Amino acid sequence: MSSRNLEYLLAPHSVALIGASDRPGSVGSMVMRNLLEGGFDGPIWPVNLRRARVAGRAAYATVDELPETPDLAVICTSPPTVPILITALGVRGTRAAVVLTAGLEASNADGIPFVTAALNAARPHGLRILGPNCVGVLLPRIGLNASFAHTHASPGNLAFIAQSGALTTAMLDWARTTSIGFSCFISLGNSADVDFGDLLDYLCQDPYTHSILLYVESISGARKFMSAARGAARNKPVLVVKAGRRAEGAKAAASHTGALAGADDVYDAAFRRAGMLRVTTTRELFDAAETLARMKPLTGERLAIVSNGGGPAVMATDALIAAGGELAHLAPATIAALDASLPPNWSRADPVDIVGDAPASRYAHALEHTLADPDVGAVLLIHAPTAIVPPEAIARECAELLARSRKPALTCWMGGPAVEEAKRICAEARVPTYSTPEEAVGAFLQAVSYRRNQRQLMEAPSSLPESFVPNIGRVRAIIRQALDTGRTLLSESEAKEVLSAYCIPVVPTKTAATVDDARRVAAELGFPIALKIVSPDIVHKSDVGGVALDIGSDAELQSAAQLMLQRCRERLPGARIAGFTVQAMVKRSSARELIAGIAVDPTFGPVILFGQGGIEVEVANDKAIALPPLNTALAAELISRTRVHRFLAAYRNKPPVDMRALELALVQLSQLVVDIPEIAELDINPLLADERGALALDARIRLAPAVGHAADRLAIRPYPAELEETVDFDGQPLVLRPIRPEDLLQHREFLTHISAEDMHARFFGSVRTLPDAQLALMTQIDYERAMAFIAEAHLEGGVRQTWGVARAHADADNNAAEFAILVRSDLKRRGLGSILLGKLIRYCKTRGIRRLVGEVLVQNTRMLELAAALGFTSEYAHDGVVRVSLDLAEVPQT
Repeated sequence: MSSRNLEYLLAPHSVALIGASDRPGSVGSMVMRNLLEGGFDGPIWPVNLRRARVAGRAAYATVDELPETPDLAVICTSPPTVPILITALGVRGTRAAVVLTAGLEASNADGIPFVTAALNAARPHGLRILGPNCVGVLLPRIGLNASFAHTHASPGNLAFIAQSGALTTAMLDWARTTSIGFSCFISLGNSADVDFGDLLDYLCQDPYTHSILLYVESISGARKFMSAARGAARNKPVLVVKAGRRAEGAKAAASHTGALAGADDVYDAAFRRAGMLRVTTTRELFDAAETLARMKPLTGERLAIVSNGGGPAVMATDALIAAGGELAHLAPATIAALDASLPPNWSRADPVDIVGDAPASRYAHALEHTLADPDVGAVLLIHAPTAIVPPEAIARECAELLARSRKPALTCWMGGPAVEEAKRICAEARVPTYSTPEEAVGAFLQAVSYRRNQRQLMEAPSSLPESFVPNIGRVRAIIRQALDTGRTLLSESEAKEVLSAYCIPVVPTKTAATVDDARRVAAELGFPIALKIVSPDIVHKSDVGGVALDIGSDAELQSAAQLMLQRCRERLPGARIAGFTVQAMVKRSSARELIAGIAVDPTFGPVILFGQGGIEVEVANDKAIALPPLNTALAAELISRTRVHRFLAAYRNKPPVDMRALELALVQLSQLVVDIPEIAELDINPLLADERGALALDARIRLAPAVGHAADRLAIRPYPAELEETVDFDGQPLVLRPIRPEDLLQHREFLTHISAEDMHARFFGSVRTLPDAQLALMTQIDYERAMAFIAEAHLEGGVRQTWGVARAHADADNNAAEFAILVRSDLKRRGLGSILLGKLIRYCKTRGIRRLVGEVLVQNTRMLELAAALGFTSEYAHDGVVRVSLDLAEVPQT
């Protein structure tokens, strides 16, 4: 249901407390006290079946007796009463309820859980339920404390959402002692209805919320969560603490990938893909929120440190380097400028040690020159108290300079009472301030991580080669044959055939049932060869002596095969031996052994794993995980998060790996999991990579019967290729297809063919060009929430041009979608706009969207005529703008 009616939960004008009480220590009395003491200026109506007055106020026996319909109801009565109360509130017209009651998982006389009955009662009325089993909600901006928390929250611009009730009250108490304020403070409880996705959708548009903080124990509805999180993170910082980082142990799996893809790693990949910043502690959560709220956006990722002492500077440097950060490399011009203003014995490098006797003016000069250095992304000022200059004098000299700087700055005032005034001066100037060098460096690195996550949302990948056309039919035939015979593990040769069908290079591999068959196959392939045992009961062949490499002759093969059979029977007597695989021996001296694979997470669905491969893969535990679908930019980012990434560049006598080929292999693997829902686990280990490309040396695939469409199990809706079609336009074929991230450059070229008049009509302003960040937003859309169809012409010489685009962005509830359309100015009045808008209308109807709406300048007569011809109604909205609307229920299904 998403954000529908959440304004009644998060901005109510009246509240009813059902279960209000005067009994000391009861939840009803604590909530009533909080409601009355919070400062809420709307009516508060206590509801109590047996008492005429509660807390000195007139009480009402039932919901029906309330003088008006409350916007929000707070329920703290017993579980059996909750569905009855929800029914009464829904009939009365209330649209939001906070259910504090626990124990709703119990069932009524008909065997229906009370929580299910409550949801069934709420649904026909669109009544939203927060909880059950939650602490409640606090809205300091309007003075509402609809909770049984032991204290109130201060107003601010941070939204905090937590699943843990105990953590909610602890964080509330801690926040008050540190003067942290909130736009809202929400306890989710069991999240039977309102969940993280719903609240992210609402708070993304909330002008009073500048940052969103989440405490997550688990996620349900992964696709809704990812869509909401990606949308929110594009607009404001979203920070998250995930509990249970070490709770999941290693699991038994048929592949290395399945064993390595731990649940916490998958959550980490999901948060990163959404553009959120994950921190490890609740203290870091609030620190990062304050940092991102106060600190200017980074211009680079290298830090310059200015300090009046070598020790603190070294501490900061150690913390930075240990966490993978980088110091800035000061330019010769910067060093020369600092030479002129600093003592001869200054450090002449980053960190900039301005020496302990520095007066305030020396700090200012050092900061000014350091901030001007082109390699500096941010500056950290560290001050240790001395008897020479009061810290507050230094703060007054530097705070305005740091606040005025285009580059971000952080300060660290070491000490106790002596530096409190300096901290206050910097805080008033909105310069982030910390007590230790390590805290300051940690804050800087959080900003770096956040910048990288945001940049990932904006990156445009390179195009895939047109030669990548997977043979989906062949793969489906292999899988169907295996499942029809009761097999869930493909043979190695079958697994490699699947990879080959998706253009992933593999070593030719053949299956042999007997030793004599293996000799014949080896003769065909040519020596040297590799021999491996085939058994559905042997997961890791090397562990039982089931692999023999570099066999150079027929005699060696016979001996190796017999010895292999003997070892396997001794070590696993019950294992079924189906024969051998024989493959040509690959010798690539500069190749790195990697692993790539697919696993399926119970929450987020399929994931892609990449890392260091070989027989030590579990011991090395060097891996990174990403959510599909991947493009080349996302594949490159996945690779960069592993330790083995450093060894893919040239070193010693080894040439660099062909990174383009490696990235492409991961994208092809991603497409495989998008297309084929039966793949439960896939392992390529080792995946050899060198200057000649990537090569799958060994592969293993486990299957499971598919349920539903392949794309439905992904947390992020993949590119909907099924929506592509070719239409006739003035006797020329024109491809209508969804826009892709790879279209950024093509879209930029398209906009050069739009006149200034048409740009004004589309964007309602004097716009001539769009920055790449805006183009990235226009080409990297969330197909779950938005759609953009381009009309693409394929010209001679392989040139492709965008001739028009039609867009629609649906609200979170799928009630309405706002559309826009733009056609090349030299192609207008030829019917292309009608073709595009017709395609968009058909799509929105199939998605269940109820209305298509748009705003058109009154002078844009061609667009108004087109809308009228397609059945839109028009009404004058405001300031020369006409609002057009189409009821999609009245559009015939085609």
